[in-house]
Amino acid sequence: MATCAASQTGWSYKGEQKWRMILLPIFLYFVHLIPVNPIKEDGLNPKSRKRIMPDLLTEPPAIDPVYEAHVYCNIPTIAERSMEGYAPHYFKLVSVQVLIRHGDRYPLYAIPKTKRPDIDCTLLPNRKPSHPQLEAFIKHMSKGSAAQMDGTLSSLPRYPSHSLCEMGELTQTGVVQHLRNGQLLREIYINKHKLLLNDWTAKQLYLETTGKSRTLQSALALLYTFLPDFDWKKINMRHQWSTIFCSGSCDCPMRNHYLEEEQRRQYSLRVKNGDLEKIYVDMAKIVGIPTRQLRASNPIDSLLCYFCHNVSFPCTKTGCIGMEHFKVIKRHQLEDERERQEKKLYFLYALLATHPLLNQTVNRLQRIAEGKKEEIFVLHSAHDVTLSPVLSALGITEARFPRFAARLVFELWQDGKRPKEHFIRILYNGADVTFQTSFCKDYYKRSSKPMCPLEKFVSFVKRDMFLVFNSTSYYDACRRRPL
Repeated sequence: MATCAASQTGWSYKGEQKWRMILLPIFLYFVHLIPVNPIKEDGLNPKSRKRIMPDLLTEPPAIDPVYEAHVYCNIPTIAERSMEGYAPHYFKLVSVQVLIRHGDRYPLYAIPKTKRPDIDCTLLPNRKPSHPQLEAFIKHMSKGSAAQMDGTLSSLPRYPSHSLCEMGELTQTGVVQHLRNGQLLREIYINKHKLLLNDWTAKQLYLETTGKSRTLQSALALLYTFLPDFDWKKINMRHQWSTIFCSGSCDCPMRNHYLEEEQRRQYSLRVKNGDLEKIYVDMAKIVGIPTRQLRASNPIDSLLCYFCHNVSFPCTKTGCIGMEHFKVIKRHQLEDERERQEKKLYFLYALLATHPLLNQTVNRLQRIAEGKKEEIFVLHSAHDVTLSPVLSALGITEARFPRFAARLVFELWQDGKRPKEHFIRILYNGADVTFQTSFCKDYYKRSSKPMCPLEKFVSFVKRDMFLVFNSTSYYDACRRRPL
């Protein structure tokens, strides 16, 4: 049934590569413009291309696509500040729900007639980046026969192991990113707030991943350093066939309509950008293929891999792809984001795409607020195409596009002075974005409490998400044509 539903909605795994070729350029534009200093670069001619990644120091004062690319890579050596778990002392943490993007991966696409990036996907604890628990993680993952895995998940490898990465495979960097995520969340939620005790049970968790090895492995890496005791017998991983986690509510014609309109807007902007077209023409000459074929290969996906792993961009006998090519593409992405925020087509798509997942989230939080003790920790392991529309639907317009190993956290707190009252905090990569949401901006202006009432979130998901469509339900909004 799931396969049939997937084919009807266009969100099956078989269609994922096709959709990604269309969607990745769109979603990679979800980048917040911030002040930065220009970073000095050396010339990148074929004889002096030993290092393509400028040293990252601090966040300086003008728009710089290279700085944004650094942020996207999320190199594990960069220290991270986190605001998760902060609340007045009389509040009790009762639930945490986490939505993650998989960690660093090998490209999904190759630039034709160029050598693939030489990245080793075997896990070696003595190779950087590493983690103190990486060796133990590798040993533990080889003993996973007792785990309960839905459907095809049981046939997927528990960790990456190819000496030359396969397309889309999680890298050692990606594993380390989520080992660090899990360790950080453990220190806050387990050690400090005692969300799960040493005798935790399988019923206290809800774990879900798409059917890609990179999302399963990312989830396992995070769980390994997060849980008080990683016990395979208590791991029950559910398979989500849809990349937008719409489960049984994926039939939404208007969602597809708004996505198609957004694609037309993106295409219109791209064909107006003469600098971008010149760069594509030049890159096509370097690799010896038609410009149309180069664009179709989505070169930014491959180039980001070279960049994040500090590997020189590819060369041919004709010349080399260089940092200037990379920067022009990134600049266009920033321009696209400005226009996308103005036109709102993606926002309308996001509201309909994410309602099923947000509705599940709200229902679970309500049950816990009523006293239920099950599924108090939730982990959804997903993709950029999952997190990006969630951020947009919540109204968090200041957020950057989901970097590798991005995390979006929903915390549920009980007021110790008024036990029947519950509040939420929403955090994106450790930053508190609760009052950036459309449903809690006004509350922040009137209240001294550093949280948002749960009922505000409930009203948004159950009712307010549909107002812009002049509808009162998800079903109606999915079928009501715009005036």
